[in-house]
Amino acid sequence: MHSKIFSATTIGVHAQLVEVEVDISFGLVNFYIVGLPDAAIRESSKRILAALKNCGFSLPAKKITVNLAPADLKKEGTLFDLPIAIGILKAMGQLQIDDDMLRDTLFLGELSLDGSIRFIKGALPIAYDAYKLGKKRIILPQKNSNEAALIRELEIIGVSHLTELIAYLRSEKPLAPTKCNINTLLQDAHEQSSIDFSQVKGQSQAKRALQISAAGRHNILFIGPPGSGKTMLAKRLPSIMPQMTFQELLETSKIYSISGKLGSQPLVLQRPFRNPHHSISQAGLIGGGSYPQPGEMSLSHNGILFLDELTEFKRDTLEALRQPLENKTVSIARVHQSISFPASALLVAALNPCPCGFMGDKKRTCYCSKQQITRYLNKLSGPLLDRVDLQIHVPSIEYETITSKDENPESSAQLFGQIEHAITTQIERFKGKYFNSAMPADMVEKTCTLTDAAQTVIKQAFDKLNLSMRGYHKILKVARTIADIEKSKNIDSPHLQEAIMYRSLDRYLEQQRNNY
Repeated sequence: MHSKIFSATTIGVHAQLVEVEVDISFGLVNFYIVGLPDAAIRESSKRILAALKNCGFSLPAKKITVNLAPADLKKEGTLFDLPIAIGILKAMGQLQIDDDMLRDTLFLGELSLDGSIRFIKGALPIAYDAYKLGKKRIILPQKNSNEAALIRELEIIGVSHLTELIAYLRSEKPLAPTKCNINTLLQDAHEQSSIDFSQVKGQSQAKRALQISAAGRHNILFIGPPGSGKTMLAKRLPSIMPQMTFQELLETSKIYSISGKLGSQPLVLQRPFRNPHHSISQAGLIGGGSYPQPGEMSLSHNGILFLDELTEFKRDTLEALRQPLENKTVSIARVHQSISFPASALLVAALNPCPCGFMGDKKRTCYCSKQQITRYLNKLSGPLLDRVDLQIHVPSIEYETITSKDENPESSAQLFGQIEHAITTQIERFKGKYFNSAMPADMVEKTCTLTDAAQTVIKQAFDKLNLSMRGYHKILKVARTIADIEKSKNIDSPHLQEAIMYRSLDRYLEQQRNNY
């Protein structure tokens, strides 16, 4: 007695078809699962047998063999419980299912001992790729049905109990496909946040830099004493970024679905803002594990990764950011496979200028030695800083600034209005593929047209700042964004001078060190 049920698993953010083959034969009573299952899948035999017994099915005293094909692909998770249970019932002859329905359907779900069907990870990416796999229908847990229903080409059947599913398959109980109102979800995404730039006193240069960062997706680094407002500024950056497109919502939500972080919402409705603690491991930040999972870099996809107290992170953890920041993807290589996760995140970092935090502060005295400061800042390598387009000094706030009453403070809506044209220009220029910060080298030459005065400025900066080729391109890209904000076709010297000013961190730190 043999049966075949179709299921799927995730490899990175993509779905892989898995055939669940069940054979019941005479022999020593046992339950085998083969096909490189992990511990959770091997333990599923106990869950499945208990669930079937508690749902009123008596199992024969025979040998049950389950094969998860392709057999050379490692499989993890608990989503194969349901297809294995259905395969056993079909092989026993207790369940008759039309061949066409079986061929067009994916089964996903974890079983409780009483037959309830539990929430699983990765339902959205599997539904996203199901049509490409030649499937028209997915039967999965009721709690996952809303996220899967975002894919309109599929029939999504949500079930909460094994007996309910069996009644449906026997045509004894109809189940209506789950529908999801995407427009309602998108309206929820447009709700106003309580965090606004009007709450920030002073720091006009930092606000300007954040505008440029939001307009061109440029990585930004704040350096300044404690309490100067670095974290406050960073948390308000999403409020001047455009709403995510539906495709961006799906891309980000797929990553959260794989990680089991979607919660009650079928979509991630706002741009992610991830703020990991500095004690995070390299695998936690970049991703990894024996069965690779997305890290904070991928969870920030289409959003912001904020690294506060940057120099407190382990050096090797920070160095691992270099490739993802450049390529916008995280590649995790293992012996049997290599997995990629999208990681198009905007990096916002903040640090103090020295261990005590008060080097260069006008109000408080720094007692750090030159050696302590050098050791503290040496955690930041040149190649890593080279990937940060905007480096901003954030000074402490004066009392007069704090107590001044600005009747018309600049709100996030006003700041966004000043850069909206630049964002629209880049979408039209690059057909929505990327922003200025990610334009390839060949596009830099075509897009960044310099006036004669600007060419003189960039030549002087190249020699004086000892720029690398990447640093040279970074300045041109920032200048291009500034020119877009100013609605200028060509890059002029003021645009370049402002862009160069935002890469003056090295000179600022050297100046402060020389004062000691």
